[in-house]
Amino acid sequence: MVMLIDTPALAGLLARVGVETFLAELADRTEQDFALWESFEKSARLATHSRVGVLELMPTSNDEWFSFKLVNGHPGNPAQGLLTVTAIGMLAEVATGYPRLISEMTVLTALRTAATSAMAARCLASPGARTMALIGSGAQSEFQALAFKAALGIRRIRYFDTDAHAMRKFARNLADSKLELIACGSVAEAVSGADIITTATAVKGTQEVLKDGDVGSGVHINAIGGDCPGKTEIDARLLARARIFVEYLPQTRIEGDIQSLGPNAEATELWQVIAGRAPGRTSAAELTLFDSVGFALEDYSALRYVYDKARALGIGREVPMVPDPRDPKDLFGYVRGLGS
Repeated sequence: MVMLIDTPALAGLLARVGVETFLAELADRTEQDFALWESFEKSARLATHSRVGVLELMPTSNDEWFSFKLVNGHPGNPAQGLLTVTAIGMLAEVATGYPRLISEMTVLTALRTAATSAMAARCLASPGARTMALIGSGAQSEFQALAFKAALGIRRIRYFDTDAHAMRKFARNLADSKLELIACGSVAEAVSGADIITTATAVKGTQEVLKDGDVGSGVHINAIGGDCPGKTEIDARLLARARIFVEYLPQTRIEGDIQSLGPNAEATELWQVIAGRAPGRTSAAELTLFDSVGFALEDYSALRYVYDKARALGIGREVPMVPDPRDPKDLFGYVRGLGS
């Protein structure tokens, strides 16, 4: 039997655990797995690009578990009443090859992206950061705000989006969050006085959502919107004066904001900081930037976390996705018996 976590089941799990607790625990789980980076098989994701979006397959494994996610990114979808990103994931035992979990990953991807952003900021932002600027109030925004509140103690969110409806939605959804929400009229206004800046837009093409002149020293930037070839959010001049951290450099060179700096751009893989192999922030004045495109290990951490939590709390249902014949060599007879 395979555990199935559909969207209602994940919503139930979030209700039982609490969204902020879920995000904080997932950030911890992800950090633990990043510390074991060298024990995982890693590769850049397989992507199929079209003029309107991308479909990607993201696998990874260690000695115990194999996971993958199938995900899309279609910035034009909201105009059709559809989500920009949807995803499904699977977790399988390495020892038997049997799938053990099939999960919705549209909501879970938003959760794991926010948890990863918070995990990176714990390593790279100035201690005591309490104000975050959030550029983009779309589907990812509330998760980001709550993850930073839960994992870093952020108390104030300065936010801006070119879509006024999205800004109103963001404020409405977080009205009871105990965060101080400050609506701003521009990117420059939003980032003024912020300790941390998160860019989370779905724009396609080479953009400069965050400009060099808007950002002073000592800030940490989470750049999470640039995630495919030819799609960027950060001014190249700003990138050039920041210390840049990434998930998996071979993938980020192709898909991240650092593609603006050319094929030899320097960056540190975040796992090295977590494992004590490289320094994170080295001074209060340093400008740090996490160029996050999303990596399969983050999906692995999310799937393992959900699998463990769902089993502990009795959430989800078992479905017969794998045949269970009495004689494992008689698959034909088993299927014929089921159909009779």
